[in-house]
Amino acid sequence: MSKYHVIIPSAGSGARMQSAMPKQYLMLNGKPILRHAIEVFEVMHQIETVHIVVSAQDGYWAPHLLDGCSKTKVLDCGGLTRAESVLNGLKHLALEADANDWVLVHDAARPGIDQPLVERLFQEALPESVGAILALPLADTLKRADSQQQIETTLSREGLWQAQTPQMFKLALLQGALQQSLDRQPTDEAQAMEWLGYQPKLVVGDLKNMKITYMRDLQVVSALMQAATLDNQQET
Repeated sequence: MSKYHVIIPSAGSGARMQSAMPKQYLMLNGKPILRHAIEVFEVMHQIETVHIVVSAQDGYWAPHLLDGCSKTKVLDCGGLTRAESVLNGLKHLALEADANDWVLVHDAARPGIDQPLVERLFQEALPESVGAILALPLADTLKRADSQQQIETTLSREGLWQAQTPQMFKLALLQGALQQSLDRQPTDEAQAMEWLGYQPKLVVGDLKNMKITYMRDLQVVSALMQAATLDNQQET
């Protein structure tokens, strides 16, 4: 029976945040951003292992980030790009996991992930499918700008989705896809699979699972996570 593993690439510097430290280490609702995702995967019985891929030059990683964790470990093999970091993590994972095990790649800066979202991904990524990703259908009108930041044209949003994570694929298949596409610098794992002709499934995610990119996003994600926690408490 296939097992589930998680890889969290965490070697980026988060330059757009204009922060003194990488965004995954900034505090959010009382704990580092990265810790939120770690805790979700740690308590899920379906998850076998969690690998955090950091840069060998990372001066912000600290052992206390894994206090109380039993299935999470750190790999200091982060690359210059997300794809390279994930690929390096997959190579390490392949030494201990089966080629047909599922791998969930999750952004370190998406602290809003929760168990129901991950379980939805499990349920909708059927065994016979190539894999699946969380995503949201686009609701806003899209505009293409010219070099002067003026509207060039309006784009149809029909059929367009905004990719989220986790993105889940079989270990060997994803490793091969990233190896073949590394020079093309795929922006996510699904794109590497698409370039090989595969069509991953889109699974509806959640707004609170948005990626923190700018400093202002901290307040937005914090509010969304707190609201979700309150809703869950009222339901129980």
